[in-house]
Amino acid sequence: MEYINGIGIISPQNTLPGQGFLEAVVEQTADFLKSVEPVYKSYIDPIASRRMSRLIKMGITSAKICLRDAGIDAPDAIITGTGLGSVEDTEKILGELTIEEKFLNPSPFIQSTYNTISSQIAISLKCHEYNSTFVHRCFSLESCLTDAVLQIREGSAANVLAGGIDEMTLNHLTIIRRLGMWKREAIRNLDLWTSETPGALAGEGSAYFVISSEKNEKTYARLAAVETLYKPSSTMQTASFVKQFLADNGLMPAEVDLVLMGSNGYSEHDRVCNEVIMQSVPAAARVLYKHLCGEYHTVSGFALYLAANIISRQMIPSCMPLLQRKPEKLENILIHNHFRNTDHAFILVRV
Repeated sequence: MEYINGIGIISPQNTLPGQGFLEAVVEQTADFLKSVEPVYKSYIDPIASRRMSRLIKMGITSAKICLRDAGIDAPDAIITGTGLGSVEDTEKILGELTIEEKFLNPSPFIQSTYNTISSQIAISLKCHEYNSTFVHRCFSLESCLTDAVLQIREGSAANVLAGGIDEMTLNHLTIIRRLGMWKREAIRNLDLWTSETPGALAGEGSAYFVISSEKNEKTYARLAAVETLYKPSSTMQTASFVKQFLADNGLMPAEVDLVLMGSNGYSEHDRVCNEVIMQSVPAAARVLYKHLCGEYHTVSGFALYLAANIISRQMIPSCMPLLQRKPEKLENILIHNHFRNTDHAFILVRV
């Protein structure tokens, strides 16, 4: 069995240490939800920090917060999932190329590679163990967690630092808007579920977890299973996949206490998401969460942070709309994330 023994997260909400569990909701009216960042000098040497991009600073800081939360100095493996990598550094390179193709600053080029985040975390921690990065679009974090579980079950590691991170920039937002993915105007995040405009509300974040082979006093919950489904032919196929996923883990649909819905405010895709859950686990309570963090490739990290804390604290924050009855117990939580009804991911978190 694998357990979540530490969490470190930087998100558009107050999720930093000492700020409780979503006690004060951050409201933003913007094109995308920007992360609430800490004072980085508390975690990273200021001189080294000057040469780091915002994404790398977020990654190192959330990783260190996670390890402190777990009470360990260094992990046996570091695994990161990212859908886009350092967009900001990539934009800097392309911007300099369009101006003059000589005397380019090497730092953005070096930091634009996808594995820079995991590498910089390892350098900061002086960790020379297994280090890997997964770039599988919206399956990036799920692939990362799957690898972490495999490392533990093979006996290669006892404590794995695993996480997902993605950033958003205005340039990237403007380009992808042309595909109809994001909302075309700034909206208030708490009004997301009443918005009838097409597109999702973009976001960003960095979430790391210590996945361990042993349960201890730091344990939040058990990471029971992770599965993905690509391009299902119908909602019926996706619902059947969910039922089989639960059965493979010894659960009946009626035993799921809570579902964290992957709805993101894009009504056309949210309808499919609702149909899948209603066909597979109709009796489970359902909550929405992407109005708090926005949509991005590794948003499952924010959902996993929520699920682990909900089980550990046995409470659902009031800022998460409950779509059905409040469950009597919170022992089995199903996370469903989807991207434009092509990438469906499921994470089962248990007490």
